[in-house]
Amino acid sequence: MPTAPDDLRTPYALDPAALRHFGDHGFVHLTGVVDPATVAAYEPEVTAKVIDLNTQHLPLAERDTYGKAFLQVTNLWQHSEKVRELVFAERLAGIAAALLGVPSVRLYHDQALYKEPGGGITPWHADQYYWPLSTDRTVTVWLPLQETPAAMGPLAFAAGSHRFEHGRDLPISDASERELQKALAERDFPLVEEPYGLGDASFHGGWTFHRAAPNHSGEPRRVMTVIYMDARITVSEPTNDFQRADLRTWMPGTAVGATPESPLNPVLYPA
Repeated sequence: MPTAPDDLRTPYALDPAALRHFGDHGFVHLTGVVDPATVAAYEPEVTAKVIDLNTQHLPLAERDTYGKAFLQVTNLWQHSEKVRELVFAERLAGIAAALLGVPSVRLYHDQALYKEPGGGITPWHADQYYWPLSTDRTVTVWLPLQETPAAMGPLAFAAGSHRFEHGRDLPISDASERELQKALAERDFPLVEEPYGLGDASFHGGWTFHRAAPNHSGEPRRVMTVIYMDARITVSEPTNDFQRADLRTWMPGTAVGATPESPLNPVLYPA
């Protein structure tokens, strides 16, 4: 089996200010998480798998808002040993565990999110609406595979919104964009929208509200994400059809109240 580069296996120097920022705001944008050369080495394989596995073939103009937001391909790690190295990277999982304040984390699933040239907004939403999990000890790494200026639609966060319970019952949609834009503005949650350098990554909690602007560039905005959960977390009773589908798909065979220890949910940190 190939060996991942050192920068995917060795610890990242996470300073106390970053930990405080995540706790206070529900997200943190970190620089130099992965060496730019490493990102460049993995991007072609991730992109090739997105092309191979993508099932969205409608022209942009014929899609709904969700479909225009990005091409979404999940669990690429099952289809490529090289992508598996990135998804299972101990450095990324170690950051996730530190931010969550837990000793170990396991995989929920990965997602490649490719916003095509001309792709539309990613509406305001919180990821954990979709997840039948018993606590908020979840975090997603958002790792762009190219420099991501404002024109490409980098991820944007409502700082502090992980403590805001209004809108947690909204799936990602035109309705969530309208309602949450209004509600978050009324509560004066700061909008944080920053460009990403190559090798930067952000981490956001499951209940942190976030969105992304359209991709006005001529290139796809290529992003790899990995969702981590406290290794001791248990499955909660699903509250919507999306959660029921997630339980079947991402935690197969796991009963309500049990820890998801299926082959799809390995512990990633400690490795």
